[in-house]
Amino acid sequence: MSELLRFATAGSVDDGKSTLIGRLLYDSKQIFEDQLRSVEAASAARGDEYTDLALLTDGLRAEREQGITIDVAYRPFATKKRRFVIADTPGHVQHTRNMVTGISTADLVAVLIDARAGVSEQSRRHATLASIMRVSHMVVCVNKMDLVSWDEAVFEEVKEEFIELSTKLEVPDITFIPMSALLGDNVTQRSPNMPWYEGLPLLNYLEELHIASDRNLIDVRFPVQRVVRPVTSEHTGYRGYAGQVAGGVLEPGDDIVVLPSGLASTIASIDSFDGTLDAAFPPMSVTLRLADDLDVSRGDMICRPHNQPAASQDIQAMVCWMSLDAMRPGSMLAIKHTTRTVRVLVKKLHYRLDVNSLHRDRDAGVLELNDIGRVELRTTAPLFFDAYSRNRLTGSFVLMDEATNSTVGAGMIVDRSL
Repeated sequence: MSELLRFATAGSVDDGKSTLIGRLLYDSKQIFEDQLRSVEAASAARGDEYTDLALLTDGLRAEREQGITIDVAYRPFATKKRRFVIADTPGHVQHTRNMVTGISTADLVAVLIDARAGVSEQSRRHATLASIMRVSHMVVCVNKMDLVSWDEAVFEEVKEEFIELSTKLEVPDITFIPMSALLGDNVTQRSPNMPWYEGLPLLNYLEELHIASDRNLIDVRFPVQRVVRPVTSEHTGYRGYAGQVAGGVLEPGDDIVVLPSGLASTIASIDSFDGTLDAAFPPMSVTLRLADDLDVSRGDMICRPHNQPAASQDIQAMVCWMSLDAMRPGSMLAIKHTTRTVRVLVKKLHYRLDVNSLHRDRDAGVLELNDIGRVELRTTAPLFFDAYSRNRLTGSFVLMDEATNSTVGAGMIVDRSL
């Protein structure tokens, strides 16, 4: 099976994010005829002189009427070289929580910039959010080059402006591509209108991008999601522990320890839907069988005896608040971290972060909807975690309202020494 790349689009309203995704899907033959007919009819009903490919991703009625993206639209597609899942995120500032949701699982963020307008406030905001959330790869798509007569000088000017911004960001890999999403230049095919650009078109770049080294293959982390005990005569005595590998490489014969009990054993076998495996690594979902009959349950963490995550009830984290009701110190919530859910107290708000200027407002008393801030939490039972900068899976969590079970916040655990 080909490797999966998850990427999110970002940028200001009308920079062409949905159009770019529509163009990718259309040019890579990922659209059914009835879908195309529906988009053509919707474009004609709006009075457009062309088929608006952005409608392929703007699925909500409110989005189609306003011509903007409100929700996060996920679209899978595939080429001969790779599988993809695209998250089309909203550009409006009031939908920052949706933007955070879209890039939380992304390997790459594509930041679209209107060549006529340059780097906008929203472009800066989204690039900063991608940096905060430790996205390793960023491609800056300087869009609408057809409206500036394919001028290389305009592209270079936007590029220099973004490079200046990038000095404040922690994104190790940034690539720049000039394009016209509407016309398809440098999206899936090299543009004859910009011979001065010697790089790859966007689709080829996405197909060739190396992401395997982005995952933590050193620290073994296996959160137990389910205990598997089939009640059939064929599987009598079978006991396995199912979950997704969050870090490291697991092999039969490896010594392991189970947290929080501290009980030790070795891996007897690694089972999958396709049969027994010789090894498992992120992000594979497998079932582990152990050599010993231990008391292991959902929410436990399997790791190496001499390489264990932090175990603590005190958590320092950056939290993006997603609720209309403000987050205040003293609030009791539920926290879901990997497969473990416990209650949590908001002990302290250290500061609210201005994503545009990176200014830390230490006088802030609450986090409002779409705010991001440094928060100190206290859980009712220990969590087993790593810093988000080391492992995005074991370093992230969601906060939930205990009464409604709705998600009210998303967090990234920070190194307490920082």
